Amino acid sequence: MIGAVATIDRPPGGPESNVVQSLSLLALAFLLPICLIAVNLIFFKKHPRPREKLSPFECGFDAKSLPRTPFSLKFYLIAILFLIFDVELALILPAPVIISSITSANTHYLLAIFIIVLFLGLLFE
Repeated sequence: MIGAVATIDRPPGGPESNVVQSLSLLALAFLLPICLIAVNLIFFKKHPRPREKLSPFECGFDAKSLPRTPFSLKFYLIAILFLIFDVELALILPAPVIISSITSANTHYLLAIFIIVLFLGLLFE
């Protein structure tokens, strides 16, 4: 076969179909959120919000009052307790894994001491 040219079979569609697919996905990415927002604006009613909901609430005192007015220290105490026990919870959660991987009596004693210190701190507060 002299003069025969070998042809390469290409998948149907070629590179043009990839461009069309990409553009259609891009159009879908823009149109879908716009359609959802339009449906929300058309079908759902807007309720007027009362004035109390629009004003900020700051730690138990009125935001429109003078800034130097005293307020209860219970808010600080609750915040401190939350921070302390949040950090301690993060330290206690991996304890079962540590105890199962290290078979030593010292780890049990250290965990018991840690929990006792936590409990004493809670009683002290």
